Amino acid sequence: MVAMMRNPAPYIYVCTRMRVRKAKLIPHEEYMRMLNMSLSEITRIIQETEYKQEIDELGTIFSGIDLIEVALSWNLAKEYQKIQEITPGTLKQFTQSYLRRWDIQNILIILRGRMQGEKLGKIKEILVPAGSLDRVILDRLLAEDSPERIVEALKGHRMYTVLSRELPGAKESGSFSRMENELYKQFFSEIIAEAESGIKGGKLFLEFIRFDIDIKNVKTLFRLRADTFEEDAQEMYITGGVLSSADFVNLNLIKDQIEFIDQLKVKIRQKPLLTLLDELKNDKTGRDIEIKLTRVQLEQMERLSKRHPFSIHPILVYLEKKKYEVFNLRALTRGKESKLPEEKISEYLVV
Repeated sequence: MVAMMRNPAPYIYVCTRMRVRKAKLIPHEEYMRMLNMSLSEITRIIQETEYKQEIDELGTIFSGIDLIEVALSWNLAKEYQKIQEITPGTLKQFTQSYLRRWDIQNILIILRGRMQGEKLGKIKEILVPAGSLDRVILDRLLAEDSPERIVEALKGHRMYTVLSRELPGAKESGSFSRMENELYKQFFSEIIAEAESGIKGGKLFLEFIRFDIDIKNVKTLFRLRADTFEEDAQEMYITGGVLSSADFVNLNLIKDQIEFIDQLKVKIRQKPLLTLLDELKNDKTGRDIEIKLTRVQLEQMERLSKRHPFSIHPILVYLEKKKYEVFNLRALTRGKESKLPEEKISEYLVV
C-alpha cells in the first residue's frame, strides 16, 4: 500500500506509533498475576500504568471502584481522540467511521440507564465519548428527562430514524436487543458503502468490516441457541459477511450442536474460525463462546496488520486491543469487589 502513496511518511509514522502503543498494553502474564491479587493491589498496579494521569485527576472526586471505572472510561476516550488527531488522510476517515460504533453503545447505555432509574452519575461513569457524540452532547442527552426526549434531542443525527422507530417496541418489551441490532445494521451498511466508494485503502478496510460482521453473526447464532430467543432470526441477521440471510435462518433451525457447527463450517471460510468451531462442539457457556470468538477475531486482525503494516489494520488492532484492556481491567476490579473466585473472573478476560 505504501508504494501507492505519494507521501507515505505520515502513514508509516502513525502505524509505527500504533505498534509502540500496542507494546505498552498489559500483557497476558500480568493479568494472570492480578487474578491472585486483592482489589487494592490491582488498583495500585493500574495507578502505575497509562491510567495514572486520569486516576490522579479524578482522585479528589471519586474513590474505590468508581474511581477506576471513570478513569478507565476517560483514558479510553482520550486515547481514541488522540489517535484521530494524529491519523492522516483516508486512515483518519476510516478510523472515525470505525469509532462511530461508540455512538451506538453510548446511546444504549443512556437509554437503558434512564429506563432502569440509574443515577446519572453512574451512567456517565461508563460512557466513552469516542464517536461523533462528544462529552458535551452526551451530557446534554443525560439531562433529558425521558427516553423520548433523549431520542428527539438526536433529531438530525444518522441514528435518529432507527431510534425513533424502535423506541416504542423497546419500552414495551423492556429489551433493547432489537434496537441495538437495527443500529448495527445501519452502521455496517453505511461503512460498507463508504469502503466500496472507491476511496484509497477501502478494500483493506472492507476486509476488516466483513470479518467483523461474520463474527457478529456467528455470536448471534450461538446466543440465539443459548437464549432460545423468540425473535425472528432473520431480523437479527446483519448483511455484508459470508453468511447469507437464508444461511443464517437455516443454521438457526438446527437443534443438534454438532450438526449446527458442521453446517456452519461449510459456510465459513476463515481458517481460524474453522479451528475454533471444532473446539466448540462440546457444550460451552454462551459467555465462553463469545470470549473465544473475540480472541479469534483479534488474532485474525493481528495477522492482517502484519500482512498490511502501513494500512488501516494496525490502527484497528490497537483500537480493539485497547478497548479490551479496559474491558479486562473492569472485569478484574468488579470481580474482586464482588468476591468472585479467580477462575470465574478469568472466564471474562479477553487475553
